[in-house]
Amino acid sequence: MADVAYLPGLPRMLPALLPADDNSSPWRFPQYFADHFSEVMGWLWAHTWLSVVPVIAGLIIALPIGWLASRHKWAYPPMMTVSGLLYTIPSIALFVLVPPLLGLDPLSPLQVPIALTVYSVALLVRVVADGLGSVSEETLQAATAIGYTPVGRFFTVELPIAVPVITAGLRVAVVANVSIVAVAGTIGMVNLGLLFDQGFKLSTDTPYYPPIVLGLLLCVLLALVLDLLVILLGRMLTPWRKAVRS
Repeated sequence: MADVAYLPGLPRMLPALLPADDNSSPWRFPQYFADHFSEVMGWLWAHTWLSVVPVIAGLIIALPIGWLASRHKWAYPPMMTVSGLLYTIPSIALFVLVPPLLGLDPLSPLQVPIALTVYSVALLVRVVADGLGSVSEETLQAATAIGYTPVGRFFTVELPIAVPVITAGLRVAVVANVSIVAVAGTIGMVNLGLLFDQGFKLSTDTPYYPPIVLGLLLCVLLALVLDLLVILLGRMLTPWRKAVRS
């Protein structure tokens, strides 16, 4: 237990354990973080915003599309094909194509959120359709019989039952966005991807690892935190599942 007390000071100790001229060592990332703390925290916040907001927007758009695909079987195959094709577009290509297609400035701050919303919709349409499609016809008929309108039935019966499936898709979408957002750093968008860009630019004669390792660790940590938050949100929205298990 005595050793554990020294763990909080480990990031400050690591640089001291290395040779004075070994500034490019991967273990120098704590010192790099300390030297650029305010800047990196700003990038982390921007990265978080870009990872979460497009998923929320994508879910709002995917809900009616997924409902249509789940209730009209003829619509399911073409919608799934289109969403699958959209998700195969390389992210860097979509970032570049969004401004001219929508008449935006080439460096518009909207190009990345819009592109990520497209990816989120493409991923979530199938999840929403499958989740809503898992609601049995008997359940729908029973809800209608007790007086629910179509809209009331959707929000009170269908959507709550589909939440576990949709939550699983949201977890994938959020984690995928954390990864894709980093690519936007290559076109100058402010996020943790700039750490990778800096690392590559500073790698002249020898690789410069500190910002690259720091960016990798922060992206992984952010993905884990967001994934946990989605899990907790899913549990909050489905308290009946806990009652059923108990």
